Amino acid sequence: MSDEALLRHYDGGQDLVARAMELLREAGKDLSRLSIDDLVGLDEFHVRGREATLSLARRLSLAGGERVLDIGSGIGGPARRLASLAAVDVVGVDLTPAYVDLANALSRLVGLEARVRFEVADALSLPFPDARFDVAWTQHVQMNIADKDRFMSEIFRVLVPGGRLALYDILQGPGGEVAYPMPWASQPSMSHLATPGAFRAAMERAGFVVESWEDVTATCRDWAARRYGAPPPPNAATVARLLGARNAAGAANIPRNLAEDRIAIVEAIARRPSAA
Repeated sequence: MSDEALLRHYDGGQDLVARAMELLREAGKDLSRLSIDDLVGLDEFHVRGREATLSLARRLSLAGGERVLDIGSGIGGPARRLASLAAVDVVGVDLTPAYVDLANALSRLVGLEARVRFEVADALSLPFPDARFDVAWTQHVQMNIADKDRFMSEIFRVLVPGGRLALYDILQGPGGEVAYPMPWASQPSMSHLATPGAFRAAMERAGFVVESWEDVTATCRDWAARRYGAPPPPNAATVARLLGARNAAGAANIPRNLAEDRIAIVEAIARRPSAA
């Protein structure tokens, strides 16, 4: 699957900045007085949304002052949330230019542009020097990446010795092949799910020491049953309305794949060992 095909899948060829502003106005938001809480439901693309970001942030327990790299940052919801929770500087990278443009626009609107910035970059070739960041953060990203070893090695490279990786991701479950479409893939050729064991092994081959590893599939299953059983108001600013029918079709399969154990979701913290 080419990068161009993946980009078409994610942005749909539309002006996402204009579309997001339209949705926020329809939801009754004042764009001149926007807060990050006004964006809830719109700017976090992963299962459990803000709830998942807060859970992973609690596990990470930021002290303040850390330099954070958000890999596969989407339109920036988690990065902005981290910057609001602790005095950290966050750089987000994403392969989709339309997401990066919208992420920067939303950060300006909520007054976080000095502490959170976004740029276009490939997770397999990060444009940063060795040992640049204290924390790497990634949520629901590696499903499109076949080369898990390179993905993990790049993250390891840009972390300082003693730096940490916070991960929340979708893996292959024991219940059989995934039913497509899903939000990250309209067809199986776009998807590269590893089993939890295989993915953890890739982390360890890169040099990471896994400090915590929790299967949160059951929590996600309960969330999906509630979320998709009670849709939001029709004028709400949501991911589905931002990204359109293709994303909505994929999202509709999330409850099924969770209920049938076709996907597993893991929350983990790993560390690059300190220098001797």
